[in-house]
Amino acid sequence: MSEPLLLTRRSFIARSTLGLGSLALGHLLGGLLQGATPGSKGSLGLHFPATARRVIYLFQSGGPSQLELFDPKPGLKQRFDQDLPDSVRMGQRITGMVSGQARLPIAPSKFSFSQCGKSGVQISDLLPYTQKIADELCLIRSMNTEAINHDPAITFLQTGNQQPGRPCMGSWVDYGLGSENENLPSFVVLISTPSSGTGDQGLLSRLWGSGFLPSRYQGVQLRSGTEPVLYLKNPPGLDPAGRRDWLDTLNALNSQRLQVVHDPEIATRMAQYEMAYRMQTSMPELMDLSKEPESTFDLYGESARKPGSYAANCLLARRMAERGVRFIQLYHRGWDHHGGLPERIKVLSKDVDQASAALVTDLKQRGLLKDTLVVWGGEFGRTVYSQGRLTAEDYGRDHHGKAFSMWLAGGGIKPGIIHGKTDDFCFNIDENPVSVHDLQATILNRLGIDHERLTYRFQGRHYRLTDVEGKVVQPILS
Repeated sequence: MSEPLLLTRRSFIARSTLGLGSLALGHLLGGLLQGATPGSKGSLGLHFPATARRVIYLFQSGGPSQLELFDPKPGLKQRFDQDLPDSVRMGQRITGMVSGQARLPIAPSKFSFSQCGKSGVQISDLLPYTQKIADELCLIRSMNTEAINHDPAITFLQTGNQQPGRPCMGSWVDYGLGSENENLPSFVVLISTPSSGTGDQGLLSRLWGSGFLPSRYQGVQLRSGTEPVLYLKNPPGLDPAGRRDWLDTLNALNSQRLQVVHDPEIATRMAQYEMAYRMQTSMPELMDLSKEPESTFDLYGESARKPGSYAANCLLARRMAERGVRFIQLYHRGWDHHGGLPERIKVLSKDVDQASAALVTDLKQRGLLKDTLVVWGGEFGRTVYSQGRLTAEDYGRDHHGKAFSMWLAGGGIKPGIIHGKTDDFCFNIDENPVSVHDLQATILNRLGIDHERLTYRFQGRHYRLTDVEGKVVQPILS
């Protein structure tokens, strides 16, 4: 039998396939070799002063139509049912869902917009509550992505690459900064579905996975119902004291093995067992909304009382922000409106409008918005041309990644501004394009992280969230 592999700290760095990134060196070595838990405060320090301590990402899965919500094009009414000019399309690829259509007829939005707040930002009348917080928002109308279909587009926004296998943004943030609350995960995921049904697109757990980072950095999904985290409760016959004894014995065995093989996944399992033990107390308190005053439910809407609803998840996001959760990811499905868009987008807009605005308002009232970055948007937008049959009252829209809208609020982002401009057809970007990697770089910047320096060596290469691209969008920073 060969001798056990014993590594010095120096040889561990030089030889390990983990290949630690420079930013997280102290944290990961401290965590894996000295027994720190992933719930402890980050010991890394920041590249520069942070304006945000946490992120709440309200991801609208399916691709919300910017033409109906955030980017009005009233001039299109004069072009109803005209073909999209070749000079506008410029040979850009289209999905297989419309490639067989004989025409690409222009479909003007049937919904009106209003100028809102002191800033005069134009927001759709489908979003009356969002209109009320217009002066808190930075509306980016020039987002663009390389992806044309849902899975690669969502994967791109979450991980910085269209192919699966990379760490998601929440994992990168957890890896770089750690948690502010040792009793709750640093990265939490909540999923809701539209009130009309289950939604169009599935969501795979790899979207909040840690990829090639140690598994301790993956997101923890909370579920609606009586058991928000599976297997957290003690099994029948095991009381808290017995659980503690069991964990101590298991940790002793794992510690012995860790000293022999220095496998970081052993340290991960030890840390996660301890986190689960602490969560037995912290999680029920977090999920219990019974002590929230009636004014809270007036603000978020009556559906906030229903576990698993978008409104309930937004309320939970505020409670997590108060308790130091670093990255809170909400997913809301149902925005894939290839047909019947006018009626379907009414339902989705009603689902998210009040609660999204309430979250921003609530955070501001509690003094949390100044250091909480809220992000709202989907993986791409929708086309100006109709998919399927076009009438004055009904139409659908295909995927469109070359120009779409998102909004940000708080956390060191300028409020009450519009960044970027699209052409008259909302098909191409005329001014100030913002790529997916630009958005990711900007989010990390507000957290005090230089996106070019947050790296992790894997299989001989230093990886980062923004790959080899990305520029911080300086004009939107406060």
